Amino acid sequence: MPSQDDIQYAMETTKVLHEPDHRIQTFGETSFEFQLISEPMDQVGKVRIRTGEVEAMKPRILRPEPYRDVELEGFDENARARFDAMVEKFKEQGRDLAFLQYGFRFKRGAVNEELIHDSIDAVRDRVMEDIKRTGNPARAIIEGVDDTWEISILKFSFEMILRSHEINAFDFKRKGLI
Repeated sequence: MPSQDDIQYAMETTKVLHEPDHRIQTFGETSFEFQLISEPMDQVGKVRIRTGEVEAMKPRILRPEPYRDVELEGFDENARARFDAMVEKFKEQGRDLAFLQYGFRFKRGAVNEELIHDSIDAVRDRVMEDIKRTGNPARAIIEGVDDTWEISILKFSFEMILRSHEINAFDFKRKGLI
């Protein structure tokens, strides 16, 4: 289990280099592909690329226990503690977390890993060039910390909730659900 300092470091250094073109659907399920690049701490001149998918199930109607209704499927057994720590950090920053009452559910699919012998700058450039070339609207490119890479995925998911919140709230209001 990572320490609070590990979690804080991962949150501060994780960067979404390219975000998907779409947001989390209000009344449907949304899949995002990700490529997460990171440098293994003990291997100079190597970069790990993790490729996978995160699925956001449709938000549910307001629930009484706000963030406890965010479900994490397919993540390791420590994901809940890491997510809770991340939420606490956002609370400390004064962020409005009322949107978490919608009861989001995230499912992480299988993740493929590839270890490349090159610099992080060169790998980042190639990955970014690839996304420009392919134009995949569902792919996120994330740069994170190797040992706590799932925190990077959780942070990306959390940021997608933030970016989708206004659209989801508008849709709920329009349908008379809130």
